[in-house]
Amino acid sequence: MKGSILNKINEPKDLKKLNQEELNILAEEVRDVLIKKVSKTGGHFGPNLGMVEATIALHYVFNSPIDKIVYDVSHQSYPHKILTGRKENFINPEKFGEITGYTSQHESEHDFFTVGHTSTSISLACGLAKARDVKGEKENIIAVIGDGSLSGGEAYEGLNNAAESGKNIIIVVNDNDMSIAENHGGLYKNLAELRETNGASENNFFKALGFEYYYVGEGNNVEALIETFNKVKDTEHPVVVHIHTIKGKGYEEAEKNKEAFHWVMPFDLENKESDIIEFPESYTDIAGKFLVEKAKKDKKIVAITAATPAPAGLNYFRQEESLKDQYVDVGIAEEHAVAFASGIASQGGKPVLSILSSFVQRTYDQLSQDLAINNNSALIMVSWAGITGGDVTHLGIFDIPLISNIPNIVYLAPTSKEECLAMIEWGIEQKNHPVAIRVPNGDVISTGVKVEVNFDNLNVYEKTIDGSEVAIIGLGSFYDLGKRVQEKLQRETGIKATLINPRFITGVDKELLEDLLDNHKLVITLEDGVLDGGFGEKISRFYGDKNIKVLNFGAIKEFTDRVSLKELYERYHLTEDLIVNDIKTALK
Repeated sequence: MKGSILNKINEPKDLKKLNQEELNILAEEVRDVLIKKVSKTGGHFGPNLGMVEATIALHYVFNSPIDKIVYDVSHQSYPHKILTGRKENFINPEKFGEITGYTSQHESEHDFFTVGHTSTSISLACGLAKARDVKGEKENIIAVIGDGSLSGGEAYEGLNNAAESGKNIIIVVNDNDMSIAENHGGLYKNLAELRETNGASENNFFKALGFEYYYVGEGNNVEALIETFNKVKDTEHPVVVHIHTIKGKGYEEAEKNKEAFHWVMPFDLENKESDIIEFPESYTDIAGKFLVEKAKKDKKIVAITAATPAPAGLNYFRQEESLKDQYVDVGIAEEHAVAFASGIASQGGKPVLSILSSFVQRTYDQLSQDLAINNNSALIMVSWAGITGGDVTHLGIFDIPLISNIPNIVYLAPTSKEECLAMIEWGIEQKNHPVAIRVPNGDVISTGVKVEVNFDNLNVYEKTIDGSEVAIIGLGSFYDLGKRVQEKLQRETGIKATLINPRFITGVDKELLEDLLDNHKLVITLEDGVLDGGFGEKISRFYGDKNIKVLNFGAIKEFTDRVSLKELYERYHLTEDLIVNDIKTALK
């Protein structure tokens, strides 16, 4: 980097010393740094490459951190980080792990929120603007939001409030005609019309709401962006700047294959194989293929995704032309997806909504009000659930307390491929309850034993090993951990523990738990999620007034950020050695 323009940029004000030619050279250098770094570490690739020029222009015109910029979902925040004092974290491999892939107020005064979920930037910016106004200050407030994020309900709420405020708020709509996958929704017809008319169409969604509107067709042209941002700087009313950018710009494969290069694993820049990395078959793959075959035979089945078809296992529906009317991508609108599914189920349809655990957090009201109160038999597949070494914004440990404590919903936890498929089959065909299935997130376990497609007897657990003294209840993906603990305990102490597969997260098998009182001193529960409000607490509450000890194993209530799974398992005592030692101590 010696002698480069980027070498001179340590904070945004350094940009203001550059001429037009130097700004363009800087864009090339930032893009080169991004390509090299993300190819080594993985991360959001296409969105960041498309926002390089816009980020340079924003920091050239505005005065961050006095002027405040909020990046929606943070998928496009890497250039911002590079220009705000964190370039070494993108250049020096020894410092790659020191920053997150998202904005974070703990990293820099130029970031204002930890953001990793979508459609929130306008609402957050409205809050910043109101705080500014009540303090009598004058800074610019800028929200940067991608066109994909505009499909989320909170984005509409934020737009509505921002337009009504009548004060300085600048919304930069980064329109690259893509969400994570392709865009879905009526709004995108208007965005296309605005692109095609260079922003001149009278049919303008943003103007209809009351915004002043500017269009920049060359959204990767630093000079054009600076010209427009200078026009709206210090505005006294709400403004939308609609910029048309190229997702993945500067890396040919990412421009051609925008979905595969939205987020990437580390890849080789020479052979460019990021989009063809092969992973072992997962439970979501198995579920997706199974659903496709069922849907071919049953036109009442409708598969629903909220803009994440690949990780949710629904890519197979997209590949089947014959199923196009049985597949719906609602955009980044999880709340709508749940209510939509309830509506289908109310009329005898068979909706299957596949959703990721951390995103299901946005659906609590719809799960309760629109689905559970009406007791409509929609099936919800919850994927990517469990304790993870991932970032703080995408933890999958909170779905059990959230879903399992809503009346009427039956939440199931399969332990194997065979059990998972049986639960899906039952969930689709039964008509008595809303059903959710916590799709396991680890290696696929196949027992080869056929599981009966009947879970009508709710909250009846399966005792797989009949023992004494200690009972181990291993929920879902942690049943296998329970099995290993059972075997280790018997080897070391001679105690043959009872092993139980509860299958149901939403209730307790009172008869079985009562029977354990006859010849057991200790019951332990294992769950791949947070303990507070979780499955184990249901067991502890049942035994609260009885003469038996209970130990609950799972995650403690905390936000973790990129902590290794090994460290978390040790912290939570979720290894065979630590669990067996805790059992020995409890029995003394």
